[in-house]
Amino acid sequence: MNASVGFALGAAALFGLSTPLAKMLLGSVSPVMLGGLLYLGSGIGLLTLRIVRDRGWEPSGLTRSEWPWLAGAIAFGGILGPVALLLGLQQTTASTASLLLNLEGVLTAVLAWVAFKENADRRIVLGMLAIVAGGVILSWQSAGSAQGGLNWASLLIVLACLCWALDNNLTRKVSASDALFIAGTKGLVAGYVNVALGLAMGQHHFSMSVTLGAMAVGFLGYGISLVLFVLALRGLGTARTGAYFSVAPFMGAFVSVIWLEEPVGSGFWLACGLMAWGVWLHLTERHEHEHTHEPLEHSHAHVHDEHHQHEHDGEWDGQEPHAHVHKHQPITHRHPHFPDVHHRHVH
Repeated sequence: MNASVGFALGAAALFGLSTPLAKMLLGSVSPVMLGGLLYLGSGIGLLTLRIVRDRGWEPSGLTRSEWPWLAGAIAFGGILGPVALLLGLQQTTASTASLLLNLEGVLTAVLAWVAFKENADRRIVLGMLAIVAGGVILSWQSAGSAQGGLNWASLLIVLACLCWALDNNLTRKVSASDALFIAGTKGLVAGYVNVALGLAMGQHHFSMSVTLGAMAVGFLGYGISLVLFVLALRGLGTARTGAYFSVAPFMGAFVSVIWLEEPVGSGFWLACGLMAWGVWLHLTERHEHEHTHEPLEHSHAHVHDEHHQHEHDGEWDGQEPHAHVHKHQPITHRHPHFPDVHHRHVH
């Protein structure tokens, strides 16, 4: 299995588990403050990991043209999205929320195909629809007798999905850079803004245990999950990563069955079959044609393969992979590929 697929599924698993945990914390802290604590835990944890990994603070590696993309991703995905979700969760059932959250994968793919011109053939579209359909069945089954009609709270969750879909597509623009820096910066900025907003609204009364619990959930479900998501974006592109990420509802249900020994019905197995089929369609994709790489300058970890034939400005010890700002010269060739950081060409 492609490593990028593993990253996408890992991101889905961690995020899928974080949603019910965040719902449990809502009784003890306001939505705005909870959103801030979730992202603050993510930001502090990831940037601490980065400092330990690099034995000090290292430059981001982002080029001047990439900073606006990251700023937009932080605004939509780190500030607006979580607040909209948590405000919606306050007034709607968890089952309805789970059902609506499946829209994120659809909106991510639609924006990738329509607005950002990412390539996808019928096999990829069908696979994405199968995965999302499995999530819908899973969520619908969990609703039971609960009635959660489309109201303003539901619309807030739809808005959160749209914000995250924009975030996913904007993050793709910077996905070649250090994933820990991207996710950590998003978490720290979004966390600071939302915590400051919560304090300004007079939300001061919550315990240290709730604070630490929210930050721990944020570190895993928003932080590590986002790092894995960025790594998947780098190798798969936005639409395919979004499709794999749409198995998040299944991850939560699977854990409930294994750990809590909850009973399952026919809907669960139908959802499993649809999601497995969708993942199989993606895993067995083969996209190959002659294509031209336009001139490109960026920074990411790489080896000197056919896409990285360049000189080094400074001394190099010969170790690979290594990361530095490098330029790609135009090249035309043919091989199987995904819409990764080096294959965002027009078809």
